[in-house]
Parts: sequence; C-alpha cells; structure tokens
Amino acid sequence: MRVAAVQLNSTADKQANMASADRLVRGAADAGAQLVVLPEKWTVLGTDEQMRDGAEFLDGPAISWAQAIAAELSIDLVAGSIVERLPASDDLANTSVFVGRDGAVRASYRKIHMFDCEVDGTTYKESELEQAGSEVVVSETSDAIKLGLSVCYDLRFPELFRILALDGALIVSLPAAFTLATTRDHWEVLLRARAIENQVFVVAANQVGAHPGGHRSGGRSMIVDPWGLVLAQAPDADAVVIAELDLDRQQQIRRELPVLDNRRPGAYRWP
Repeated sequence: MRVAAVQLNSTADKQANMASADRLVRGAADAGAQLVVLPEKWTVLGTDEQMRDGAEFLDGPAISWAQAIAAELSIDLVAGSIVERLPASDDLANTSVFVGRDGAVRASYRKIHMFDCEVDGTTYKESELEQAGSEVVVSETSDAIKLGLSVCYDLRFPELFRILALDGALIVSLPAAFTLATTRDHWEVLLRARAIENQVFVVAANQVGAHPGGHRSGGRSMIVDPWGLVLAQAPDADAVVIAELDLDRQQQIRRELPVLDNRRPGAYRWP
C-alpha cells in the first residue's frame, strides 16, 4: 500500500492554503499514493482570531473540496484537521476528517488532548479556542484496512495509541503543527516510539515554517513502520513524502514479537 504525507506552510490565507493542498495532493496521487494525509489546520493557521474567522462547519468548503478531490483522484484522504465550527453553538473543535475514495466522509475525530503548554517562552492555550473531543476513532480505508485517527499533541499520550491498536488500527494518521523546538528534539523519537510499541504504521504530516502570530512549525513530516524505521522524511519546505507500507511484514512483526498479545491488563492499576 502506498501512502503520502503532505507538508504545508499554512497561513491565514485560506485560498492560498487550499491551492497548495490541492497541488500537493494531486502530486501524491500522480505518484501512486492510495492514502494521503494533510497536516493540522491546513486551511488556516494563525492567531486565534484568524482561526476563529476561518472556522468552518464540516459541510463547508474545505471538506467539500476534500470529498470532491478524493472521488476525482480515487484516493483515501485524511483532510488533516480543520478548525470546526460546531453545530448550534459558538464553540470550535480541532477536527480531523477522513474521506474515502468514493468521496464519502467515513469518520471524523475531534482532538482529545489540548495543547496548553509553554515552549521556548511562548505560551499556547488551545483550550481557550477549542473544545476537547472525547471519542477515540478507528475507521477503515477503502481497502478495509483499519485506520486510527489522531492529531498533533495526541502523540505524547501513549494511552490513545494503545487503544487505537487494540481497536484494530494498522495505520495511524497524525496531522500536526508541532513547534520548531519540539520537532527538533521530540518529534522523531515520539513517532518511532508510538509505532514500535503498538506495531503500527504512523503517517505524520506536519506543518513547516512561520505562521501568523509568531509561531513556527518544524516540518520533518515522516512515515514510520511498525519496526520503528523511518520510511520517508520531508525536507524543510512544502513537500510530499511517499512510502510503501508492507502489511505482510507488519503481521510478521506482530507474530514474532507479540507485544499486544503479551499484555496483562489484569495486572495494571491506574494510580
């Protein structure tokens, strides 16, 4: 199975962001990708005010575009995440949407873990803009391969990835806008750890470069296999990275090193 991670430098210019996404998704499909993953907040990434202004309902232009291009190119598409305007309220969510090759929305996932942190002297308070989700989501690709959905900061929470794996996920998508500092020091380590411990493929599409509001993302979008090998890594620019996923090799790893089967849930106690 051939997959692609799309890396973007999204700003507050929604039309330009969507044009870049369209160009790169088409390039991924031309290269044979069957599953394509866009980054976090690919439609608009900027100040809280800019993101609130750019928020959409799930039947808005961004997901309508995702449905149309997935059907046109006959690909599965994880439309990164968008700032979703929740129905019948003024609230927002950070929502990843998975579209099948028939253009139908197969699943949506609202980011569970809010990025309320300080990094390199900059304070981030995602919870002031968006509501946290509460549901773990596993869907299926058009070829009936189980796909787990996650977003950015979720990567730091191994419980989520373990549940995705136990729910059958063979691939986990991770749209992200990891900060420059955390990409440099943590990104690869965390991606490889989540892949190894759960014996899943991780397709991680990161933002890159400067965004309005003084934030910077670190790029290095990656595709990692269940043995923890980095199959592809993006340069520091708008880019597409592509890799072949060997699902037979994944099953061999799971047979020979059966960590999921060797778990002992009865011995685990939450403090």
